[in-house]
Amino acid sequence: MIPGAIDLGIITILFFVLGMIKPKWPLFFMENPSRFIILVITTILFMITATLYGEGLRREKLENAAKQPISHSTAPVPVPVPAPEKPVTK
Repeated sequence: MIPGAIDLGIITILFFVLGMIKPKWPLFFMENPSRFIILVITTILFMITATLYGEGLRREKLENAAKQPISHSTAPVPVPVPAPEKPVTK
């Protein structure tokens, strides 16, 4: 998921740069494309990219946590302390 997010991020940057230079190139299917439409589409693509990247990191973290052994004893182990000696009375 992370490589896909990185690829989409690169495509988003290229789309933005080309669209700011000449909006007709990336929006070839529209009659009158504007830079505002490029900005809106870039914003949406950036949000999708950030979500994919964050979700990929979260899933990777969960997979790594599942592979590590789970420690069952998280509490400290009590150590026995000897009882104090009683004084000898005669």
